[in-house]
Amino acid sequence: MDQTNPGSIDPKTGFNSLTKTFHSLRPVIDLPQQHDPISVTDFALSNRVISTNSVALIDSSTTHHISYSEFAQLTKSLSSYFQNVTKLSQHDVAFVLCPKSTKIPILYFSLLSLGIIISPSNPLNTESEIHRQIHLSKPVIAFATSATAHKLPKLKHSTILIDSPEFDSLMTTTSYEFERVTVRQSDLAGILYSSGTTGDVKAVMLTHGNLTAVVAGFLPEKDSEQVVTLNAVPYFHVYGLIYSLKSVALREAVVVVEKFDLKSMLSAVQEFRVTQLAVAPPAVVEMIKRGLTDGYDLRSLEDVVSGGAPLGKDVIAAFRTRFPTVSLKQGYGMTESTGVCSRAISPEESFCMSSVGRVTTYCIVKIVDPETNVPLLPGEQGELWISGPMIMKGYVGDPKATFVVLTSDRWLRTGDLCYIDKEGYVFVVDRLKDLIKYKGYQVAPAELEQLLQSHPEIIDAAVVPYPDEEVGEVPFAFVVKHCHSSLNERNIMDYVSKQVAPYKKVRRVAFISSIPKSPSGKILRKDLRKMNFSTSKSRM
Repeated sequence: MDQTNPGSIDPKTGFNSLTKTFHSLRPVIDLPQQHDPISVTDFALSNRVISTNSVALIDSSTTHHISYSEFAQLTKSLSSYFQNVTKLSQHDVAFVLCPKSTKIPILYFSLLSLGIIISPSNPLNTESEIHRQIHLSKPVIAFATSATAHKLPKLKHSTILIDSPEFDSLMTTTSYEFERVTVRQSDLAGILYSSGTTGDVKAVMLTHGNLTAVVAGFLPEKDSEQVVTLNAVPYFHVYGLIYSLKSVALREAVVVVEKFDLKSMLSAVQEFRVTQLAVAPPAVVEMIKRGLTDGYDLRSLEDVVSGGAPLGKDVIAAFRTRFPTVSLKQGYGMTESTGVCSRAISPEESFCMSSVGRVTTYCIVKIVDPETNVPLLPGEQGELWISGPMIMKGYVGDPKATFVVLTSDRWLRTGDLCYIDKEGYVFVVDRLKDLIKYKGYQVAPAELEQLLQSHPEIIDAAVVPYPDEEVGEVPFAFVVKHCHSSLNERNIMDYVSKQVAPYKKVRRVAFISSIPKSPSGKILRKDLRKMNFSTSKSRM
């Protein structure tokens, strides 16, 4: 990465006036070299010393605790079985189609330590979606549950059910010797599937070096009493994968809620004295709506980390009012960047309203004009480009798509309209492709969505462009209102028009039961665009 001439880097913004790039203001960290024989699991397990009796995993439904010594032994036993009985080989691909459980981190660590490539998928996917993913990743084995196995085709090895008594015995067997495998940072570690919010699903190739860089970015944080984390995002998503790795690296206790909803999350926070929540934005919005957290003892909670989509100022303000002693920290990342590229790490940074934090220690970014690709200055809006050791290797079997997002010198084009302010904070405006063009003006759907969500009678909202012959496009709002609300289309349009410039007005409205979203909380706008716009009775 470009660290030349540090004297040209502004200590407030991180902006390099010579290269027109933004550097991290965090302390520099040492990363393994690409040829080094160390896997991300080795890196995570070797970084922090703590009592082996400290808790690694807690099953919220059974309250069963797994210590770090048990975690290491279960992982080793499972790896030994895969080596000696299943005969899995380094660089094989393992497809994982499982709901959340304490067994998933153990499975991940077992496979990754053998140099086997994990390819986790959403267990709610349909058979056709799963077959498309399998066609891309070409796995030799699958791990599933009794509820998901029927969706899988026949592979080289039989599907292993992780909710079976047999799997439990595999984790405790001592019948086989474990032979250490040399896994290098440059080796492929995972094939994850992009959310598919724009076009066909793509298979993202991530290396051990990619994962190690992101995990290492959490390590400068100070030692303290053992953190109790509840990761409310799925393990098949890059957000959940990174948190499963970094939690081991930091020796956190992780509370696993198998079937997630707000009540089960809040109950787990209360019962297990959770100190840190990792959530998608919809969970934050739920926590501030109509006293849904009333009756729960949440005094242990210190941090709520939100990622996947930016939170609006009104949501942040309401959260701070409701939870004045809790730091709400936002982060930004993509599957293609192995997760987080910017985040808030201190209570002070969390108070920068609507920011997704500062650039992480292992990457360099720049803001470029989307038309000319000319780098822009602090405060100027443009497309965010990212460079560093966490950038994906590329898309499986799709060099054209890889070429579109990765430049020849490996800058990742994010497709997000962003800016970096005079204090080095990153702000996400919206997806470039989602911007609405009204008479030449650019309207960001996220701004209107955040405004709509601030209405006390609106549960959720999404805005998409609607074609118009005279002006190009107009904002079309899909709204989820409270069941007892009497809001109509005109009420909503009037509410917005009083608070925005004329060209940003919502011109059409439709009421729906829920907003389609990805597991990380991103609005699936392509699904909304497929809906019948004629359901709206509103007028221009």
